[in-house]
Amino acid sequence: MTELRNSELDASRFRLRVLALALVVLLAFGLLVSRLWVLQIERHEDLADQAESNRTAVVPIVPNRGQILDRNGVVLATNYSAYTLEITPSKAGVLEDTIEALGEIIDIHARDKRRFKRLMEESRSFDSLPIRTRLTDAEVARFAAQRWRFPGVDIKARLFRTYPQGEVGSHAIGYIGRINQKEKERIEDAEDAANYRGTEYIGKLGVEQSYEVQLHGTTGVELLETSAGGRAVRKLSSRAATPGDSIMLSLDIKLQKMVEDLYGERRGALVAIDPRNGEILALVSKPTFDPNLFVDGIDQENWQALNESINKPLLNRALRGTYPPGSTYKPFMALAALQLGKRAASTVINDPGYYNFGGRMFRSHEGGLGGVDMVRAIQFSSNTYFYSLGVEMGVDAIHDFMAPLGFGQITGIDLGGELRGVLPSTEWKRKTYKRPELRRWYPGETVSLGIGQGYNNFTMLQLALAEATLVNGGTRYRPHLAKAVRDIVSGAVAPLEQPPGVDLGYAAKNIDVVRKGLVAVNEAGTGRRVFAGAPYTSGGKTGTAQAVSLGQNVKYNARALEEHKRDHSLFAAFAPVEDPQIVVALIVENAGFGAASAAPIARRVFDYWLAGLYPSEEDIAATRLGQSGPPIGKQRPVAEIELPTAASPKPW
Repeated sequence: MTELRNSELDASRFRLRVLALALVVLLAFGLLVSRLWVLQIERHEDLADQAESNRTAVVPIVPNRGQILDRNGVVLATNYSAYTLEITPSKAGVLEDTIEALGEIIDIHARDKRRFKRLMEESRSFDSLPIRTRLTDAEVARFAAQRWRFPGVDIKARLFRTYPQGEVGSHAIGYIGRINQKEKERIEDAEDAANYRGTEYIGKLGVEQSYEVQLHGTTGVELLETSAGGRAVRKLSSRAATPGDSIMLSLDIKLQKMVEDLYGERRGALVAIDPRNGEILALVSKPTFDPNLFVDGIDQENWQALNESINKPLLNRALRGTYPPGSTYKPFMALAALQLGKRAASTVINDPGYYNFGGRMFRSHEGGLGGVDMVRAIQFSSNTYFYSLGVEMGVDAIHDFMAPLGFGQITGIDLGGELRGVLPSTEWKRKTYKRPELRRWYPGETVSLGIGQGYNNFTMLQLALAEATLVNGGTRYRPHLAKAVRDIVSGAVAPLEQPPGVDLGYAAKNIDVVRKGLVAVNEAGTGRRVFAGAPYTSGGKTGTAQAVSLGQNVKYNARALEEHKRDHSLFAAFAPVEDPQIVVALIVENAGFGAASAAPIARRVFDYWLAGLYPSEEDIAATRLGQSGPPIGKQRPVAEIELPTAASPKPW
């Protein structure tokens, strides 16, 4: 049976289907054109950049870190190149297996593994971390032959920081170390974050930290064409990094080393300063440490040895060690009395060997000194004279006069971490203590302030600054270590500008009285033996400060006390008297009488600076033991003394 079809209906249906298909095709082409419009017109620049970034890589070029030099051009911090074996944890698979396999090719010690583990804790998994540094050429060749076995492991050529003088001046110079996570976050939030791309080490202490910006330099960039696998094919363009500038210090590193040798194994601090401008000539803290230990990341054994030592070698005693100034404080009390009109220089006070106040006896010279005026009180260090002066002035008057000199204040030196110490006042005590009976200031507490004891606690930097201000006529300069910056590109040396000195307004006649007393100390007082035969004039004040309180009416006996409970030995001095060029303030911890241990070191500093004379080996040995007076043996011209350089770091 033949089916009859409606041809018109079939044709209509066919046309409808063709139209629908045409609309679908048209819509598809419309969508395609729309997408092409977005890709080719609207997002052209963005996609072009992405395509270019897939083809290219921007690699930061870390600049060479600037050098640190002393005032005579001696290199204190510089760089050397070496190969390092590095692992990117996120690409290296099972780390333990990778490190064990690497150990079959290259020596990897337990300390390397411990350091690597610590770096992993401080870093991100995609950071490249060193497992071994300072590879030999043979080790580089052995690894290169088997590199295919170790994904995520590579050898990089890096510049490493080195400190040629080793331990000498380490607290002042400082050191660099790997950037930790907290520092990374701080850098990322800073305005110069882009300049630290690729940088892994920054200054952690001392000048390295304070002058990080100048020493770091400007990071460069390299534009590389890369393959689909991410390997560099060719260099497209580059902008060279600009090395950091060199920082020239006011330190004399040969003088610094001499002082550190004179201390030997004893603890203490010394600051030598130019009273004419505030330049620091030596900044000593003993014991010291080797900053080279920190460059690659210090190992656990060395860290424990430094951090747990009872002698605290990491403590910068010149800036952070606070001590009672003892009798070195008396000249400033005398100046305060004159300036404030509390006591005339000619006023005679009877010193019977003690001072009674409120029914309590305060000790002075055994047998007493009899009648003393201000100059003789400084010369022979009369406690009775200054006990009574402290009471007459009162704690707040003492505080207000001493603060501008720098006592109990931040001096503003260009090093971080400086402590303020304690310059007591009634307000200070109210803020410091919580119990009502302790917040009150008692009159008897003022007595000991007059001789530099009681609550008084200052740094050697503060004492040196005050001494410099006194002997230069009353102008306080900001103490500083950095003297100039040398541009690495042009070679030009630009002095670092310092704020102008502040005139404290002392009357010249009052300063002359105090200086006369200081000169008398070295000519006919406690410093006369040490400074006998010196080819220059000088003034100074010895001091002996209690390390611990012995209680009332307990007689001091050094032999009966443990070493760390014995009195400290202090000395503050200047020379020459006619035109002071150098001031020294120092302490030898638990060494007793100031004239026996501290003053001999000051004498040798003055001999070095003013007469160009270096102590004999025999004299250095005797001074270390606290058994020297004037120099013994044949002094040597400073120019003939060779400054030994610490050995450069070698491969393991």
